Amino acid sequence: IAAAADAWARGAAALPKPWRPQKPVLPVEGMRNVLITSALPYVNNVPHLGNIIGCVLSADTFARYCRLRNWNTLYVCGTDEYGTATETKAVEEGLTPQEICDKYNAIHADIYRWFDISFDYFGRTTTPHQTTIAQDIFQRLLARGFLLQDTVEQLRCEDCQQFLADRFVEGTCPFCGYEEARGDQCDKCGKLINAVELKNPQCKLCRGVPVVKPTRHLFLDLPKLEERLEPWLEQSWATGDWTANARYITRSWLRDGLKPRCITRDLKWGTPVPLDGFRDKVFYVWFDAPIGYLSITANYTEQWERWWKNPQQ
Repeated sequence: IAAAADAWARGAAALPKPWRPQKPVLPVEGMRNVLITSALPYVNNVPHLGNIIGCVLSADTFARYCRLRNWNTLYVCGTDEYGTATETKAVEEGLTPQEICDKYNAIHADIYRWFDISFDYFGRTTTPHQTTIAQDIFQRLLARGFLLQDTVEQLRCEDCQQFLADRFVEGTCPFCGYEEARGDQCDKCGKLINAVELKNPQCKLCRGVPVVKPTRHLFLDLPKLEERLEPWLEQSWATGDWTANARYITRSWLRDGLKPRCITRDLKWGTPVPLDGFRDKVFYVWFDAPIGYLSITANYTEQWERWWKNPQQ
C-alpha cells in the first residue's frame, strides 16, 4: 500500500516507459517473457457469451495486465477444426468440412474483433504446420516405444462403406432406455456410452443398421509413462499453482492406474496418420488439438520454438 501511495504521489511522469515489443513478438533475454493461450474454441458453432467469459475474456484481461507491467507478452488463440463434430456440421449444412471451417473461422475472428480481444495472432488448426508438428510428435513417440497397436470392436455402416465415429451413431441407451442416445453419451441420463453398447443402433448418415466389426488402432501407452509422470507431478504440485480440483482429478487417475488411450480414428477429416497400415485413418482430435497451440504459434512466427522449447526464458 505504501508503494502504491508513493507511485501515485509521484504521478504518471515517473512511470517506466511502455514496452513496445518487436514484431513478431519473441522472447527477449533478461525480460520476463509471457506466452498466453486461450482454450481453442471449436469451429462448428457461433461463439456466445459463455465462450467469451469461459476462457477468452479472462486470458485477454491477463494479457493486458502483463503488457501494463511491461512484460514481453504474446497472446495467441485459434479455432479447433478437426474431428467428428465438424463432419457432422458439414452434413447438416450440405458443405464440405473445409468449407465449414472457413465459414466459422471467419465468424469467430469477427466476433473477437468486435469484442476487441487483444490477440497477437488468431489462427486455426487446419494448416500445414499442424500436420508437420503433429506427425513429428507422433514419430517421436513411435521411435521411443510409447505407442502400441490393438484391435477394437466398432460399428461399421456397410451402406456408407465406413466405420462410424461415435457421433454418427444413434440408438437406445442401455442404461435408461432413452431412444435418441448418441454413440458417446446419453443426453437424458448423462452416462458415457461405447457406441457398440447401444441398442437398436442406426447410422445418422443413411439411417441404415450398422454391424460390429474389428478394426486396428494405435494407442498411447500411458502406463509406460506413469513412473516418469509421478515425480514430475509431485514437483509441479509443490512449485505450481494447481487448483484443488485439478489435483484431486489427477490423483484419482493415478490411483486407478493410467490406461492406454486410443489416438486414431476411422475418419477422413483430420491429420493423416503417417504409418503403413494406418494411412486410411486420422489422429483423434484430442491427440491432435492440443498441438494446435504450437502450430498456431508456428503460423505466427517461424521462430515458434523460441517460445515453446525455451524454458530458460
